[in-house]
Amino acid sequence: MSNSTNSHSPNSKGFLCNAGAGAAAGFIAAAFVCPLDVIKTRLQVQGAPQLRNSNVKGSLIVGTLEQIFEREGLRGMYRGLAPTVLALLPNWAVYFTIYEQFKSLLSTDESHHLSIGANVVAASGAGVATTIATNPLWVVKTRLQTQGMRPGVVPYKSTLSALRRISHEEGIRGLYSGLVPALAGISHVAIQFPTYEKIKFYLAKQDDTAMEKLGARDVAIASSVSKIFASTLTYPHEVCY
Repeated sequence: MSNSTNSHSPNSKGFLCNAGAGAAAGFIAAAFVCPLDVIKTRLQVQGAPQLRNSNVKGSLIVGTLEQIFEREGLRGMYRGLAPTVLALLPNWAVYFTIYEQFKSLLSTDESHHLSIGANVVAASGAGVATTIATNPLWVVKTRLQTQGMRPGVVPYKSTLSALRRISHEEGIRGLYSGLVPALAGISHVAIQFPTYEKIKFYLAKQDDTAMEKLGARDVAIASSVSKIFASTLTYPHEVCY
């Protein structure tokens, strides 16, 4: 009995490694693409036609970047980076912890290899927990990135002040605004992680090795392909969010 329990007990060191690696990779990616993320958020909120009518010349992306830089400076191009970075570690810590717990519960062998259905359940359950835990920080990120579009509104000074103001002025409902479409977006991880696992399984089989022993190139391929596939299929929900 004890041996069975131990074989299915999650590895806390693995949790920390996964969470830390996810947070570190997320930080690098977030810092690098933050200006594009600001544009994406503003396009989702305001729409391309409105931006086209607001003296954006030439390429929509380049023109919008120039407009933000002229009006709000370098700081405007990196709005929302702080709450994004703050959300990364708890985001991945919660996600991988719950995901591995579900994998342990749903697996039928010591390798923890899951069927597609079981993997979808594990990814979705972890996604729900993560979304609920980190939603206030994503609300702050969106508000900071779009406050340059709202003239006359007193701007938020920082992530902490935004959290305080939203909770004081709007209560818990304000901190969890957008939660329903965010939960709908769990379909993203429900597609991405099972696809990621299947690609890794296929690559490991091709190389006649274990999934845990795949090289960085193979893991990068699995991660990139699954992310692109999931993002393409589920992107419309982000416009609502």
